[in-house]
Parts: sequence; structure tokens; C-alpha cells
Amino acid sequence: MFIGLSIATLLVAALYFGRSLLIPLALAALFGFLLDPPVRRLCRWGLPRAASVFLVVLLALGALAGTSVYVVSQLTALSADLPTYRSTIRTKLHALREVATEPGAWSGALTTLQTVQKEIDSAQPKPASPPGAVQKVEIVGPESRPTRIVLDWLGRVSEPVATAGIALLFVILILMDRRDLRDRMLRLAGGDLHAATDAMDEASERIGRYLRMQFLINACYALPMGFGLWWIGVPAAALWGLVAAVMRFVPYVGPIVSAVFPIALAFAVSPDWSMVLWTIGLVLVLELLCGNVVEPWLYGSSTGLSAMSIIVAAMFWTALWGPIGLILSTPLTVCLLVIGRYLPSLRFLEVLLGSESALAPPQQLYQRLLAGDVEEAADLAGEFVEERRAAGRDDDVAAALAGFYGDVAVPALRIATDHHSDAASAGHRLRLATGMDELVGELREQYPPEAAVEAAAAHVLCVGARWEIDALAAAMVAHVLDLRGQAAAVAPQPVLSSLSQPSTLDPLGVDLVCVSVFGTRPQARVRLIARRLRRRAPRVRIVVAAWNASAAMLDEDMRRRLGVDAIVSDLGSLLLHVDHLLQGRWEGPAEGLDPQDDAVRVQALHDSGALRPEHRDLYAETIRRAVNAFDAEYAEVSWVGADRVHKPSSPLVGTAGGVPRESSLCSRVVAGDADVVVADLARDPRFADSPLLLRHGIRFYAGTPIRDRKGRALGALCIMDSAPRELAEGELALLAEMAADLMARVRERAADATASGGTGTLPER
Repeated sequence: MFIGLSIATLLVAALYFGRSLLIPLALAALFGFLLDPPVRRLCRWGLPRAASVFLVVLLALGALAGTSVYVVSQLTALSADLPTYRSTIRTKLHALREVATEPGAWSGALTTLQTVQKEIDSAQPKPASPPGAVQKVEIVGPESRPTRIVLDWLGRVSEPVATAGIALLFVILILMDRRDLRDRMLRLAGGDLHAATDAMDEASERIGRYLRMQFLINACYALPMGFGLWWIGVPAAALWGLVAAVMRFVPYVGPIVSAVFPIALAFAVSPDWSMVLWTIGLVLVLELLCGNVVEPWLYGSSTGLSAMSIIVAAMFWTALWGPIGLILSTPLTVCLLVIGRYLPSLRFLEVLLGSESALAPPQQLYQRLLAGDVEEAADLAGEFVEERRAAGRDDDVAAALAGFYGDVAVPALRIATDHHSDAASAGHRLRLATGMDELVGELREQYPPEAAVEAAAAHVLCVGARWEIDALAAAMVAHVLDLRGQAAAVAPQPVLSSLSQPSTLDPLGVDLVCVSVFGTRPQARVRLIARRLRRRAPRVRIVVAAWNASAAMLDEDMRRRLGVDAIVSDLGSLLLHVDHLLQGRWEGPAEGLDPQDDAVRVQALHDSGALRPEHRDLYAETIRRAVNAFDAEYAEVSWVGADRVHKPSSPLVGTAGGVPRESSLCSRVVAGDADVVVADLARDPRFADSPLLLRHGIRFYAGTPIRDRKGRALGALCIMDSAPRELAEGELALLAEMAADLMARVRERAADATASGGTGTLPER
């Protein structure tokens, strides 16, 4: 701890005492982010890099000089007109003085306080002046000469001019040697080139997006500001719009400073108060619109910084580097955030500065329940459900609530089982169980099932295995099943304690029993429950939700030994198995397209030129890249026609006419118009009987739609593996980018082929 504080103190001291060098370097890096894209564009056009840098810097300096000349000319003209407004200023100041001095609501109180203060002062004896008291003497020097004035002025401007010159030199060097500087930074970062490259890319992307969005926001603010001031009649309206655009780059202080000038000028120009009020109203309206509409819309999560961290960073960098530090505070803090994300020893920076929650949703829910704050836990649940519905991830309440139970509530109960005997006390366990029970009840009241479902006889019985948290998870499953229209009942007590009492648990009359268990080794417990249930109802189906199950517990041989119909470890798989056991085996894609819409889509597929045989090399290249990038065994490009799915260059089915549409998993991607990811096909009842997949031993599938310019899903790009796996964060988005890039290249090639007269297509059978 002491070593860390010492290092932090040394770093802050170095930043403060080295500011004369670090400020120009930081400014140069910031301008380098702005000027590097046009330099690279000129280089791609064939211009040498040195010439590109010279041209871009020259244009930037020219724009800066032109803007400065315009500002100076406007200020000169404005200063020449200011004496004509002297009488107006005097009149308004006199009016304000009269308003301030006339009797008001507090005049009596102020008079009383002044009288009391005079009486107190008169009662105190005045101290006598000591003999020989020293008299204050002020020495007035001779009047400064013009030479001295010029030297003083040069002394004041020399430092900022020198800083600007050093920054310009650094900008040129950074733009000239960008690649070499990047390589040196990567070398200093250590041997992990992957993490260092990702960190530099993320920092560059975040800072670049922040600057672009800031420029757009300032333009959206400056244009209506200048036009509004012109309409009101404030002189030099365009100048104040430009000043507002520039000053808004300075956080917090800049907008206030930019608003002072037009308000003060309106005060001086207009003989009445209308122009001042209109100007103040214009500033307030624009600030409200930018702060509440434009900035949230354009910024989004451009920087990844929390509001508190932005404010603290502005104060910190201003204290170190003054006004320049205030301007650079956000980009510098973004760099610290990225460093904390990729360096484990500095992970605390991401926690302190980032906008993302420091606790995952399951941890948040667990903490709220430990604290006995059920109301806040219910608010978290409601926000989660509504956010999923608003984002379009889950259209109906059942799917959104299943997402909360499966992604938040059940993992929170997993945390409870992990800390059941070590960290949790009896009070903790009591508050957790009581709070979760109240939360489930609150959610059931907030999202009730249909009356017909509640009145119907139960088809599914949800029971806990042994502990109270087992029964809580069973209640969550029953709630989701009721919302899905599958009438479910929940046992009031865990099954091992209630099976000995036939009146409290009766599996007769139900089609399926869902057993919830959180034990890490529940085999003996599950076997005992299955035997007792089979003894009472031999034909009942049993699905075990082993929430903490290991891979061995989910094995098919283990399922047969335990005598149950399915063993799952997550709520999504549980719902799929319930659907399967209640409704039958999978028979092709569950989603369906309207025949008319599908005919339009198929025609768009033929019109796109994607079925032309000259694209086979492009598809083979895409397949090779996908296999290499995702470390997968197989990849496919599939185009879904009217009756068949074409798979050109497929390593599994070749190119001879593709496969029937009903037997292809890619047809589900197109039918659902959404990504499809199946971690283990053998354990998913929707796909376990797919003959094509079983023939090749495929266990993992991930597919994303290939869309045309109108957003229609014409096909799918998928990766497959013979072993179950999960996609890492961001990999599905990368697969979607590859699909979009493939479609763009197909359009480009199809346009060239059409121009040359090519019309061939793959056979449609």
C-alpha cells in the first residue's frame, strides 16, 4: 500500500514539474489524432507521406490563421462601435442600482440588523492609537516607458507561443513517424503484442470518436446560436457562434464563458431588456437540447467514462496543467481507462473511471438481497426486463423475464451457494432467502400470467431438491412457464422433505417434473428423487436443472444412470427441453416466413448475383478466413433459396445443389432473421435429430445473417466445430462484420460481372 502511494505521488509530481514538456507533447498527440486520417487518405491517393504531412499541416495552419484574422477583424469593428453604447449601459446600470436600493421584502429585517450592529459597535470602547504608530507609506514608481511595456507584453506571450511552437514540432514528428512511434510504444508495453495492440486500438478509437462527436455537437450548437443571435439582433452573431463552437471544447467552463459575451453585448446594445432576455433564453434552450438530446444521442458510450470521473478528471488535470489540462482532461483520462482495462495491476483505474457498473448484475442483486433492500432488488429486476424489451432482444414478457431469471437471479443464487458455509452468516442466509422469495412474488404480481393459465390444470410440476434456494429457483421456472402458457405448479417445500408427505406433493396428473438443485455433486440426490417420482408416477417425464453441474454431470451416460429424461445447467436449455418433451421432437426450423415475403427475399437473392459460380473463390477465401480467425473446424457460406440451401465451397456438402432447406440449420438463421448460437447441438432438443449435423458429428454452431442493402437475410455465414464451445466476447460481432464484408464484395463483383455480360447462377433444385 505504501509503495503504491509513493509511486502515485511521484507520478503526480512528475506530471506537475514536467508540464512545460508534457503539455506540448499531449497537445501534439491530440492534434495527431485529428490530422492523421487526412494524412493517411492522401497517402492512399499516392502522395508521399512527407508531402501529405506538409499539406495537411499547412491547411490546418491556414484555417487557424484565417479564423484568427476573422475574429480579430470582428473584434476590431465591435470595439469601434462600443462607445456608441455608453449611454445605454449607463441607463441600465442606473436602473439596476435603483432596483437594488429600493425597499424590498427584506428591507425591515436588514434595517433592524444594521441598527443592532451599530449599537454593539458603539458599546465597545475604541482602542487608543499607540504612540509612535507607524504610518503606511506607498512608493509610486516612475511611469513605465513604452519599451518596458513591450518587454512585459513579450514576456507574457512568450510562454504560450513557445508551447505552441513545440507542439507544432511534435505534431509534425508524430505524423511523419507514426508507424515507428507505434512500434516503440508496443515494444515498451512488453511482450504481449495482442493486449498492447488492442489497448492502442481501443484508445485511438475512443479518443477519435470522442473528438468527432464533440465536433458534431459543437457544430450543432454553434449554427443555431449564430442564427438565433442574428435573428435577435446581437452584433457579430457569427463571431459568437464560432466562439461557442471553440469554447465548448473546454469542459464545463467553456459554455459559460461563451455565453457571457453575447449576453453582455445584448445588455449594452438594446435600450430595453428584451434582447437580453431573448439571448438568455436562446442559450438556455440550446444548452438543454444539447445536454439532454444531442449529446446522449451522439455520444452514447463514446468515451466509456462515468460522469463523476469526467468531473474529477477535469479538476485534477486543471490543478496540474491549468486551462490546457482542462481541455485535455477527457482524452488523457480515456487513456488511463484503457490502460487499466488491459493491465491487471492497474485494473482499479477501470473500476474508478469506467461508466460500466463495478458489479455484475448477479452481484448487484446478491448484494441488495444481503442488505435486505428488496425494493431496490425489484427495481433492478424491472429495469433489466424493460431494457431487454426496449432493446428488442426479447419481444414478450416471458422471454425478457426468463432472461432476468437465467442471467441474473440464478447466478445470484449460485453466489449464495458458493458462500453458504464460509462467508455468509445465518443472518445473511435468512435475508437472502426471504428477500429472493419476496422478489419472485413481486415479479409474479408485476408480470402475472393469463387468468386462463392460472385456472388450468398444471402440466408441469416444479420442485426444489433439498435446500430453500432450490425451491426458489423452482418458483422462478414455474413463473416463466406460466407466462409461456405452459401451466405449472410449484411445490411449497423441497422434494426430499415433502415426498414423505403425499398430501403436499403429488406428481400424478402432470406430464413433466422439473427438479431444481444447486449442489455441486447432486448425483445421489437426483437418483433418489427420480426413483421416488417414478414410484408414484411411472410415466412422468423428469428434467433436472443442475445449476452448478459439471461437464460430467451433463453427460448422456450420466443421464441414463440417474434415470431422468434430461439434465441441464441453465434456464434456456431447460425451457427448450420442456418444449421438446411436451410437444415432440424437432422437425425443421421453428420460425416461419410469410410465403409472399419469402418469395420476395428469394427473388432478391437471385437479383443480387450471389449465386453466380464465379464467386466460388470468394466464398472459399471467406471460409478459410473464418476457420482461421475463430479456430473452428468448419465454416460455410449458405444462400437460402426457395427449396434448397446452396453451400458453395462447403467442406461438408460440396457444391452439388446444396441441401434441402428443411434439413439446414442456416435456414433457421434466415427464417428467424437473427443470429443463432448453439453451444452443444447434441444437448439441444431442437437440433439433436438433425440428420446433416449428426452425420458429420457437429456439436457447435454459430451463424449470422448475410443481408442485402435493404436488410433482408439472403443467407448465413456460420462456423461449426465437432466439440461444444462458447463464443468469446465480441466474436459474434466479428462474424457479422465478415458477413457484411462478404456481401459488399459480392455486390461489387456482381456489378462488374453484369457490366461484362455474365449471367450464370448456381443450380436451383
